[in-house]
Amino acid sequence: MPAFPRASAARSALLQLLAEKVEAVVPDPFVRVGVDGVDGAGKSVLADELAAVLRERGREVVRASVDGFHRPRALRYARGRDDPEGFYRDSHDLAALHRELLQPLGPSGHGMHRRHVLDVAGDRADVAEQEVAVAGAVLIVDGIFLHRPELRGCWSLSLWLQVQRATSLRRCVARDGAGSPDPAAASNRRYVEGQRLYVREAAPQLRATHVIDNEDLAAPVLLR
Repeated sequence: MPAFPRASAARSALLQLLAEKVEAVVPDPFVRVGVDGVDGAGKSVLADELAAVLRERGREVVRASVDGFHRPRALRYARGRDDPEGFYRDSHDLAALHRELLQPLGPSGHGMHRRHVLDVAGDRADVAEQEVAVAGAVLIVDGIFLHRPELRGCWSLSLWLQVQRATSLRRCVARDGAGSPDPAAASNRRYVEGQRLYVREAAPQLRATHVIDNEDLAAPVLLR
């Protein structure tokens, strides 16, 4: 990714502050950063920007997304294509995420990791080549549901990006070129209600190390 020279002064300042907070974490021998939020919250963009800033400051960064650890389509939709609980509970292969990424880059990990195991668009296995991270490297993972109970304790530092639901849906429609920006639309039930279930059950806004208001992309605010 580029160094994002067009970022606003406020956004650049926040990224530098987040980089300082990451650098303050003592590696064990790695540092794991989770960037969480609803669909359209701006997770992947912020994670890419933070990775670029850390690299500019001399840190090795392993960049990954939970999207690379989806389960096959038949398992994701086993409860029904519109089922919110299925969206929350069945979307991701958490065993593979732990085995291939979080454990190798976890406490006393050996550093031999893979960044993805599935091509979600093609619904086919896509197991990445194994890579080696040096001690002190920072793993940055973006994605939904990163504070679910099965992933608690995995992050050295975590972020929750806070946005209004209407804003997140507008961004999703602009990104995907399809869908409805209406939270009450039937096509959004799986995603809106699945995220509400996650927030109720996992309370990511309370468990995250830092909460960021990302409503205004030019002027994000560190709330905690």
